[in-house]
Amino acid sequence: MAQYSVLKEHFGVEPEFHPFYRIEPLTAKEFRAQRINFQDYTAVVFSSRIAIDAYFKLCEEFRFKVPETMKYFCTTEMVAMYLQKHIVFRKRKIFSGNGTPESIISIIGSKHKAEKFLIATSDNSHSDVITSLFDKNKLDYSTAVLVKSVNQDLHGLDLASYDIVVLCNSNDVKSLYENYPDFQQGNIKFISYGKGIVRAMDEAGLTIEVKAPTPEAPSVAKAIEMYLEKHS
Repeated sequence: MAQYSVLKEHFGVEPEFHPFYRIEPLTAKEFRAQRINFQDYTAVVFSSRIAIDAYFKLCEEFRFKVPETMKYFCTTEMVAMYLQKHIVFRKRKIFSGNGTPESIISIIGSKHKAEKFLIATSDNSHSDVITSLFDKNKLDYSTAVLVKSVNQDLHGLDLASYDIVVLCNSNDVKSLYENYPDFQQGNIKFISYGKGIVRAMDEAGLTIEVKAPTPEAPSVAKAIEMYLEKHS
């Protein structure tokens, strides 16, 4: 990736990418346990493309034909555009925000306040931010977990052979200790990316060398570069 080219050019370092977990749609059986009926809702809120795939996959499995009147509220334009994979894109029923929960509320406004919303979430998402806004604005909604995180098998990965390891999600920590229950940090330097991961790493007793994003380190590549500049 281009953003990491400077690490190779200046420090002779070429990062390796090993996902600690993967995201999968819930099975019909898993979803059914939530007692959610798609036909009860007139609008869906999406924050990711995989949630969109999961929604339409489950609708097909439950033989629910999504009505053309369904409205879609997406956190970003990129997520909204992905709906074209499943439906005919019509601006009158697809709306996108700027990435914040507040932007979704702003789009709903008074015009769509009467809709009954289904907020698509994952098994580890912190949906309380957006649900608190829905509560505050007295909107009719339910949340539904559509996707889940599944830990990868890391036993073939020798973590001790790496000088720096970047963790970006609390699921990374969960997978790490599921694969290596007796894991010891030793000389490994950890870089955290994202606010949510810091708490998980602190609770696990992991020492964080560099926290990102920050104004100085807005990306993982820049955080690694800063560390290497300081210690080279």
